[in-house]
Amino acid sequence: MEHLKIFTQLIANELHLSDHAVENTLKLLDEGCTIPFISRYRKERTGGLDEVQITSISNRLAVLQEIAKRKDTVVKTITELGKMTADLEKRINDCWESTVLEDIYLPYKPKRRTRAQIAREQGLEPLAQLLLLQREPSPQQAAMRFVCGDIIDAKQALQGAQDIIAEQVSEDERSRNQVRAAFRREAFIVSKVVKAKKDTDEAAKYSDYFDWEEPLKRCSSHRLLAMRRGESEGILRVSITIDDDDAVQRLQRNYVRGNGACQRLVAEAVEDGYKRLLCPSIETEFSNLSKERADEEAIKVFTENLRQLLLGAPLGQKRVMGIDPGFRTGCKVVCLDAQGNLLHHEAIFPHPPINHRAQATVHLQQMIADYHIEAIAIGNGTASRETKSFVEDCIQSLPSPTGEGSGVRLFVVSEDGASVYSASATAREEFPDEDVTVRGAVSIGRRLMDPLAELVKIDPKSIGVGQYQHDVDQTKLKHSLDQTVESCVNQVGVNLNTASQHLLMYVSGLGPVLAKNIVEYRKENGAFTSRSQLKKVPRLGPAAFQQCAGFLRIPGAKNPLDNSAVHPESYGVVELMAKDHHCSVDDLINNKEKRSEIDIRHYVTDTIGLPTLTDIMKELEKPGRDPRQQIEEFEFDASVQTMEDLHEGMELPGIVTNITNFGAFVDIGVHQDGLVHISQLADKYVSDPTQVVRLHQHVRVRVIEVDLRRHRISLSMKGMTK
Repeated sequence: MEHLKIFTQLIANELHLSDHAVENTLKLLDEGCTIPFISRYRKERTGGLDEVQITSISNRLAVLQEIAKRKDTVVKTITELGKMTADLEKRINDCWESTVLEDIYLPYKPKRRTRAQIAREQGLEPLAQLLLLQREPSPQQAAMRFVCGDIIDAKQALQGAQDIIAEQVSEDERSRNQVRAAFRREAFIVSKVVKAKKDTDEAAKYSDYFDWEEPLKRCSSHRLLAMRRGESEGILRVSITIDDDDAVQRLQRNYVRGNGACQRLVAEAVEDGYKRLLCPSIETEFSNLSKERADEEAIKVFTENLRQLLLGAPLGQKRVMGIDPGFRTGCKVVCLDAQGNLLHHEAIFPHPPINHRAQATVHLQQMIADYHIEAIAIGNGTASRETKSFVEDCIQSLPSPTGEGSGVRLFVVSEDGASVYSASATAREEFPDEDVTVRGAVSIGRRLMDPLAELVKIDPKSIGVGQYQHDVDQTKLKHSLDQTVESCVNQVGVNLNTASQHLLMYVSGLGPVLAKNIVEYRKENGAFTSRSQLKKVPRLGPAAFQQCAGFLRIPGAKNPLDNSAVHPESYGVVELMAKDHHCSVDDLINNKEKRSEIDIRHYVTDTIGLPTLTDIMKELEKPGRDPRQQIEEFEFDASVQTMEDLHEGMELPGIVTNITNFGAFVDIGVHQDGLVHISQLADKYVSDPTQVVRLHQHVRVRVIEVDLRRHRISLSMKGMTK
């Protein structure tokens, strides 16, 4: 890899990691290894770096590679202009900060025909240099020597010379750094409402920012993104400002010496250069930087929420009924087998205006019996609570052979993004003969069985978690979300024989083409019986096999290690352990005493160290274990149905539906989520809401304010226990 040594030192210093770990990680990434594979199976080479650290290395590498490309462009352009010197080339080669690089390049950068460029073409550069020397007692008289051609008098000549000085000031590195430091130290972000929009309905949601001002360095990401959205919608005018007079005076001290006629002209040129060129440039720079930081924070919140959602507790392979609730259009009911296949669907109408409750009861109970339903998933949208109450009545009146109830478990499931999935090409491919309502209900049912397997089919931006996801850099957001999905899929592991193409494509080393080839091979040849069969899949070569094999599981395989996170490259050491202790691999897995006899230090080699051997022993203890938590049932307070039922001081159960960096939104069953502000999350100071709550967590909250007009509910978790 080009620049490996430099990249290693830069990244190691920035992330406070060892050079050895960073260098090896960079080499592995260059070899095409994925982040999950490196963190899980190459701990000896990386010194045990985790996914977060390796992701940071990978992201920083991408930035440095972009800077390297930019440097090539800069060197080529300056060389073609014939202005490259040895010192200048060394400065460029040694530079690895994009801001510094652009400052170096600015005087040479091709630009539109500026006022200064026109003045240079008119031969006024010597006059500008004469003014900068500030020795000429009569600049007017000196300017007369330049009156010719398009220059009709001394005034025009002096103005052109001042334009050249103004541009020089704006492109001077010291001047830029001085103004940049002022912005960094004292900049304010200011938001004003556009007067013509002030009283419009669309402006109401931005009322907090009609006349807003605060130090830029203290502006939180959600406030900055809100202001920028208001600006893009034409409702707000947003600017970043400093004390212009103070900044001009500081710059003038760099250029003006004394108080003569030349000095006054130079002072005017410096002020013009600041106000017309330098200040707008640095304001734009800080506007972009602050937006980038806000984007990073928002993306971090989004990815953490997505991680929690994808790693939500699965019910597992049960026979499930999925219900997409509704009033006028009825409730769409689907029955699924334990593998999530659609067995039956129909619509029932237990609610007004049709109100066929008795008929709906009979049909629902019949479906539960006919399809041996073990659990019911109800979407959390319109008519959710009413449907849940109806289904509970149906279940309670079901006949039971034991007299202890039907045993059917009931869950409310988030349906965010289900409508997006139901109209997608994926859904049409899965269910070409069903309409969108059936597909949506299937998605709800499958989310209960395995949230990860179902949610990977949906664009993460449609799942409804995070803040201002449509306002942030979409390329960075997609990259981060894809990394998160890949991380979650590989953390859990994938059943090779039941996984959909969409789930398989996120497995380390696969992607869309190989995922499709695996599914087609499975259709033609039946279920996989060993991981080694993967090598027969078209285009799945040794490199892809190395990356993916450890994350794919085969329940019931002849070799029990095929259903574990032990990588095939380590099968030999496990078999050696079994041989040394006179037993089979099965015996090692099933016999704790046998495992306790193993001293893993005896199996350390040049390629397998203690970190890998420790992981192997943990996996033998519980092969193929699912890292996700157990699913929990939940009940809203039956006495609360609408916002009108709420009053201050009321304590209620709720479900965390979204987490932002200013707090958490909680569903308390009134069709309007309440906000637990970050200051109300705990009895102690909280800097990051994700340290206190997780998505879909069951919590208890206290109502502290109800605003019926604005449909806002303020909640608190202080002093509350679950």
